[in-house]
Parts: sequence; structure tokens; C-alpha cells
Amino acid sequence: MSGSEIVYLDNAATTRLAPEVRDAMLPFLDSAFGNPSSMHSAGREARNAVDAARDRVAAALGCAHREVVFTSGGSEADNLALRGILERQRERGRHLVITAIEHDAVLKTAEALAERGIAEVTVVGCDARGCVDAAEVADAVRDDTLLVSVMLANNEVGTIQDVTAVAAGVRARNPRTLLHSDAVQGLGKLPIAVGTLGVDLMTVTAHKVYGPKGAGALFVRSGVALDPQITGGGHERNRRSGTENVAAIAGFGAAVDLVERERDAEMPRMARLTERLRSIVCSGIPDAVVTADGAPRLPSFATFAFPGLETEVLVTLLDQQGVCVSGGSACSSGAHMPSHVLVAMGLPPGLAGGALRCTLGRDTSDADVDRAGGAIVAAVRQLRSTGMPAAV
Repeated sequence: MSGSEIVYLDNAATTRLAPEVRDAMLPFLDSAFGNPSSMHSAGREARNAVDAARDRVAAALGCAHREVVFTSGGSEADNLALRGILERQRERGRHLVITAIEHDAVLKTAEALAERGIAEVTVVGCDARGCVDAAEVADAVRDDTLLVSVMLANNEVGTIQDVTAVAAGVRARNPRTLLHSDAVQGLGKLPIAVGTLGVDLMTVTAHKVYGPKGAGALFVRSGVALDPQITGGGHERNRRSGTENVAAIAGFGAAVDLVERERDAEMPRMARLTERLRSIVCSGIPDAVVTADGAPRLPSFATFAFPGLETEVLVTLLDQQGVCVSGGSACSSGAHMPSHVLVAMGLPPGLAGGALRCTLGRDTSDADVDRAGGAIVAAVRQLRSTGMPAAV
């Protein structure tokens, strides 16, 4: 089935490359092939493209040009933040605070650091809506807490965390503790000025905002020291070595420009379409559970849970109907276990195991939502009528 025939509602996993982003990348896949570190004209052309993209990302984050470190994506940026701080500043302590709803790039990295004896990790829970209490995060901070990591917006249910309140609480408890936020899902959907949020480090990536895979960035506040995780030629001000992926970085800059320009018009449209989808699904399946209901939430997210159904079977059936959705994070959707986010929210395994994440994008139309909503209702009814495998 071709891309033109499907309804794609998995934009939290990745997005279609925007035409204007592709156009920005093409020269650096062809004639403008220079190495940004070279001193000749071809190298300078590539360096200028990287610098221009860095300026665009910095403008979106409200930070200085030099505070943007380009990486291969969000997972690498999260690793650089956690490993870089814990390894560099271990003489001040080894305590790390994270939340139970973080992306696996944070959770698994924290686990690895704990296993190596580099970090002692405290995990703060969330409420039934998927919201983290800033006061609980502050209460977890100790004199030896090096870093707190709280995501801006959740990648499975879309809940928006009050990172500004978290920052205030953390600083009041220990002014030396640093704050990191994974803002991968928030870029292009929320204002993410680092000064307003109060963060010291922040992760973003290109492929969630109609840019290419293979380009991400970590904001590192000026004066914050971290150990590079990739050493070599001293690229990115000695924070991430390796010849820059110029085409992807140029695309990242163009993508950030695009979503920042469209955000004020797109987000209300997304909210309207998402509410339309929820209405169709909940009218057709009265016992459908809308997760994170009533919580501050990204307007593009609609996550449902269907009692007694198995996510994988439902996703497969919808795929056969030309509707692309997921059961949660695409990075772990093949794990055959309920979402750790939904479990943290208190959903029983039999309900969490039947979750469906629908995430809309700039290409999503009213007709797409109507088709997807109808297909979801029909698929749930079909599976229940035929006694297909259920979550346990």
C-alpha cells in the first residue's frame, strides 16, 4: 500500500520529510559535499550551512549559538546529557533523579549508569493522568544530586510537564543541581525557550518535526561541563566529535523554521482534529478509555485503551486497513509488554496491554480522522466479536 493510500497517525514516531526541508538538504547530497572542517571554499560552504542551522535551532530554543550541540538524534543527546554530566562531575556526587514516564533513552541510560556504579538513581512517579508533581521531584533532590531529568512532553500519552515549576523546586532545594529535559515531542508544538523553562540541558531532534532522521541536538547551558561520549577531532566545541552530517543538519534547521512558523495556526487545528477522533472512537466504543484525560496534553495526541484487547493484534488489523498507528513508543513497540508509562499511570496490565496511540501531523485532514476513527471502531468490534487474543 503506497504512502498516498494510507492514513498516517504515527507522527510521534516519525514524520514525513517536508518538501521544503528536502529542498534545503539536496545541495549537500550533491554538489555542496565539502567537509565543514576543511579550510577551502567547499568546506566553508558546508560550515556556513551548519552554522546557519545552528542559528535556527538556537533561535527556537532561545539560547546562544554556541550552546547547541548537534548529535545523531534524540537518544544520543539524552545519553550525552546523562552520561556526560554524571561522568564529568562525579566528584560532587552521583545522585540522579528521573521520572517513571521518561523515554527509554533516559530510563535505560540511568539503569546502565547505576549498574556501573556511576549513578544512584531515584525514580519519581506520576499521577493517574501521567503528570509529575514538581514538589515530589524537589523532595527527591539531595545535597549530592547532580542531575534531574524530567521530560517536557510524554511520547506515549502526550502529557505536558510543568518543567518551569520543576526547575524552581529543584533550585530551591539545591542550587547546584542541574536540570535536563527531553523536549523531543515538544519542539514545534510548545514554546520551549530554555530561559523560561529553567533548564541547563535540553534534547530535541529533527525527525519529529518533518526533518530527516539522523540529526538531533542537545542544548548545553554555557558554563556546564560534560564529558563527550564520542571523542576524536574535537567537533562541536569538543563535546561531540565526528564529521557533521551536513545535509541532515541543514534539513534540521529548515524543519525548525517550518514548525515554528506554522505552530500558532497548526496547534488549534490539531486540537480540533484530535477531539474529533476521540469523539468518533468513544461514541463507537463506549468503554474505550482516553488516557491522560483532563491533563495538559499535546494537541496532536490521542491515546486510547480498550479493555480485553491486545495492542499488537489491533495495530496489525488497522495496518491491513491502511491506518498506521502504534501501541506506544515506536522505539519499544516490539517489546511485547505493556507500556511503562501506562503502568506508571496505574492502568492495570489488561487495560494497558490494549493501548493505541494516534498522533496527528501537518498532513492530517478531516477525512483522515474520519477514516481512522471509523476503522478503529470497526477493528475493536471485529476483534471482540471473534474472540481474538486479549491482553492479560
